[in-house]
Amino acid sequence: MPEAPRAQTTRESETSTVTLWRPTGPKELALIEASGWHAFPPRLPEQPIFYPVLNEEYAAKIARDWNAKSESTGYRGYVTRFRVRVEFLAAYQVQTVGASWHREYWIPAEQLGAFNAAIVGEIEVVAEFRGEPAASE
Repeated sequence: MPEAPRAQTTRESETSTVTLWRPTGPKELALIEASGWHAFPPRLPEQPIFYPVLNEEYAAKIARDWNAKSESTGYRGYVTRFRVRVEFLAAYQVQTVGASWHREYWIPAEQLGAFNAAIVGEIEVVAEFRGEPAASE
């Protein structure tokens, strides 16, 4: 079972951070790249919550089993990793959705700008998944 996130202190700034992951498709990834790898794009109207997850395994499961199986993503899914200031996350509870290791933060869309400002360093791609259309497509 993946462990709960631990705060870590970065040497360069002595800022206490938590490492989080986010599964994404190629459109969102292109917008992250356009930000200089420093911010997640605004949510679409049908996306009221931004949900970074607490472990890479959960992010990979979503990217592999959801994004990489969708025609809308071109059958591609990615996992990003990034660090967020602990003091920002203190205002939010960890949510468990499904299995005990399916843990995530729920950040309201209108607070995504503040979330982005709390990111320390760059957002990096740590995994890529490619799927194929189902035989019936």
